Amino acid sequence: MRAGKLRHHVMLQRTEYSQDPVSGDVTQSWVDVDKVWAAIEPLSAREFIAAAAGQSEVTSRVVIRYRSGITSAMRVLHRGKVYNIQGVLTDMDSGRDYLTLPCSEGLSDG
Repeated sequence: MRAGKLRHHVMLQRTEYSQDPVSGDVTQSWVDVDKVWAAIEPLSAREFIAAAAGQSEVTSRVVIRYRSGITSAMRVLHRGKVYNIQGVLTDMDSGRDYLTLPCSEGLSDG
């Protein structure tokens, strides 16, 4: 992938849990990890049907430069849309240049 295709600025977020010291309630919140350049590619109808066969609702793929620590428990924010990361795939050549993140789109909490 050429670096020029990474034209979208996206925010990577991870979930964080905190406990209220008075009530003991545990609350979940999303914390910004880093803002990175990415390519956001909607899947074609064929790719969507193939992905749906695997019991997942992958609607797009987000490609970023390689970075350690990215997991499927994280999410991507772009222009008010939430992309829930379904998996983390390294590039086939070196495994250290790019990450492909198959994502489902929605307003869920991850």
